[in-house]
This record gives sequence, structure tokens and C-alpha cells, in this order.
Amino acid sequence: MQYVWPHPKRPLVYVASSNGGPGRTGDRHHLSAFGVATNSGALTAHGKPQALPSRPIHFCLDRLGAYALTAYNNPSMMTVHRLHEDGTIGAAVPQPAGLDAGIYAHQVLVTPSNRAAILVARGNDAAGDKPEDPGALKLLGFADGVLTNRASIAPGGGYGFGPRHLDFHPSKPFVFVSIERQNQLQVFGLGPDDALTPEPLFVASTLADPAHVKPRQLAGGIHVPPNGRLVSVSNRSHPLADFNGQMP
Repeated sequence: MQYVWPHPKRPLVYVASSNGGPGRTGDRHHLSAFGVATNSGALTAHGKPQALPSRPIHFCLDRLGAYALTAYNNPSMMTVHRLHEDGTIGAAVPQPAGLDAGIYAHQVLVTPSNRAAILVARGNDAAGDKPEDPGALKLLGFADGVLTNRASIAPGGGYGFGPRHLDFHPSKPFVFVSIERQNQLQVFGLGPDDALTPEPLFVASTLADPAHVKPRQLAGGIHVPPNGRLVSVSNRSHPLADFNGQMP
């Protein structure tokens, strides 16, 4: 299981799944719908699963529950599936050629207006002789299930900018972004036309002591609750560290 998303109007949940993972490609990738029993919460299959082209790293539904948008990290890309009136999953909507999915997509969310989507492209750190891959927030127009390129938000050309996840303030024009590779929380402005500010309005570290971090930390998921009074950001230890933070 990769990600779960509830339907905004119906007692349904959608699940992206794959037998792939970090370091393995896998060969079974699906988007499935399940009905949720009112009293028990028991799940029952709702329609047939739709096969996906590769491991889904994240997906969401649009604000009306009419489409499912899925992000893939390898290769970095997106698909959009139409949802039928009863909530079952339909076929993929053809997308225009040349859609900009950046490098290592990690999340896609539809803006509150439902007229745009933002794909979070993390990029990659430099490793050995391989230079850094820049990160970016890819702003995409969204209408009738079709995505179109609008803008690429990449402070510093995307170097030193490795975003992972974002969330929207429920009532104010702010977008909160967890910056995985730099362990930061950055806040961007969101205009009435869904345009993002080219630079963050505010930056804060997610580390208590940035000068002394062992093992390496990585900022992760982010969530703004419905009252908009808090922003929660997860911070993950290096996957090879043991419980005491020691590296093997």
C-alpha cells in the first residue's frame, strides 16, 4: 500500500498499491476503490482496480471527487483517472505531450480552487560523480481532467531546494512545503489565479540543532488541520540508523 485518499462526498476510500519499493521496480501497480461500511468501517471492493504504469508514490482526488491524480517518481510522471458517478474508477484521461513532471516527483495536490494542481518534484542530492538534480514545484493547469504546464517554482534554480510534500492553509493564501533534502519548512503565497510566489515568504528549520545532526534527518509529510492554527511536519531519521541514532 502506497497511499490512501477518501472520497469528498461518498463513503469510499481509494488506495494506490504496488509490489515495488525503494530499490525494486515491481510489476504490479494498481489504483483501487473500496466502500466503507457506516457502522463497522469494513471495506469492500468497489468496482475493478485500474492498472498503473509504475509504482505510485502519491495520489489525490480533486476537490469534487471526479478525478484521481497520481504521481510517480521513477520515471517522474503523472496520470489522471476519471471517476464515474458511482465512484468507481474509470480509464486514464489522455494528457498532452511534454507535461513537465520535474525530477523525482513525490506528491501531487489539487489547489483549493480546483483549477490547478501542484506536483512536488524533490530532485536528488549529489552523489559521487553525479551532480545534484534540482527540485521544483510544478504548477499545472487542471480542467476536465487534463493537466497543462503553467509554471515551475524553483528558488535558486532548484539547487539547494528539495521539496517533498505540501499542504494548503484552509482559509488563507498560503502553501506550506516540507523541504526534505534541506530539512526546512517553507511557506509560499498562493494568488487568486493559483500562481505561486517565486520565492518563499518564510523559512524555518525542522531541526532542533542543525549544526549537530547525526544521523542525517529528512523532512517528510506535512499537514495543516481544518482550523489552520498549526502546521505538523514529520522528520525522519536516516533509514540505516538504529534506535539510538547510530549508523551501522
